[in-house]
Amino acid sequence: MAILARVLGDLELAEDAVQDAFAAALRRWPRDGTPRNPGAWIVTTARNRAIDRIRREQAFRRKAELLARLERLPTEDDDVTTIPDERLALVFTCCHPALAVEAQVALTLREVCGLTTAEIARAFLTAEPTLAQRLVRAKRRVRAVGIPIRVPPAHLLPERLPGVLRVVYLVFNEGYAASAGDRLVRHDLCAEAIRLSKLLCVLMPDEPEAFGLLALLLLQGSRRSARIGPGGDLVLLRDQDRALWDDEGIAEGLRTLERALRMRRPGPYQLQAAIAAGHAQGSSPEAIVAVYDELARLDPSPVVRLNRAVAVALAGDVEHGLALLEELDELDGYPYLHSARADLLRRAGRDGEAARAYGRALELTGNEAERRFLRSRLAELGDER
Repeated sequence: MAILARVLGDLELAEDAVQDAFAAALRRWPRDGTPRNPGAWIVTTARNRAIDRIRREQAFRRKAELLARLERLPTEDDDVTTIPDERLALVFTCCHPALAVEAQVALTLREVCGLTTAEIARAFLTAEPTLAQRLVRAKRRVRAVGIPIRVPPAHLLPERLPGVLRVVYLVFNEGYAASAGDRLVRHDLCAEAIRLSKLLCVLMPDEPEAFGLLALLLLQGSRRSARIGPGGDLVLLRDQDRALWDDEGIAEGLRTLERALRMRRPGPYQLQAAIAAGHAQGSSPEAIVAVYDELARLDPSPVVRLNRAVAVALAGDVEHGLALLEELDELDGYPYLHSARADLLRRAGRDGEAARAYGRALELTGNEAERRFLRSRLAELGDER
């Protein structure tokens, strides 16, 4: 998809051509056998489908230019893995400032990470037809504005970096806690976000927040296998088997965070990484709250305030944590607000209120593993749903 989009400058045409190629593969490969180089076969077939579509166009100048570009693409005999990273170029394209921020995120999740429109709509708490129209408009704007599908020149990188970091972070989050489906963790998305984050660090070695994000993803990612129990159920951080944590990932994350902090330009991703490092190293709850205090000063977003409230409660002040959660009315449609509130209410012995909060979280949650967890909590409180 990224290879075709770079050549065509048209996300819709590239997507159609790639879909045609996969449809052809479904027909031919069971009959003829899997080709020696499946990725190159898909690229070649998609290129040929795109050529067929373009030849039917009326505008000769555009036709001739695109055909010339497509002819320079690798053929089925070439190894597409030798092509410079195209997905990073597509990330920067999707994060162009000409697109609204929500469109940037949605487009990246769709075109770079392959999430379905329905999955993205659930993540945005938006109706699927609304999200589909948003994606169509965004792809057409890329073509209409002439946004180049490439990594921008060095002098434009800093202005694009915040959007790109946010998108990579959200890609990881969707992998770490899938918004829907049967799987709690999508390891493919976690790995792709870490890979893209490493590329950003190579591209921008003087940007501490790029290294802060990479450190955060490595440290969070080190725990993802321990988040899933034997039956595929959710395991909370405090109940996880630390023997299942990835020691090499933790060590790499700590080294990366140290490099970021040496630049002495703190930012939200570095502070989130410091919190993740605290969990990995067994820091006291009070020390973790202190880092959250600084993070909330730099980024007073509702989700940061939610996480800080939980940290305050875990440090021993449950009632204060609950009071902080009560201030987050804007997160009423966010299931983790209600599940966090339910957990704290249960700790405070307010079981009736806890059951209602767990029920509200269950209404809002689309992931089946999380739904099983919430039902188990409700069952412990005598509420069988």
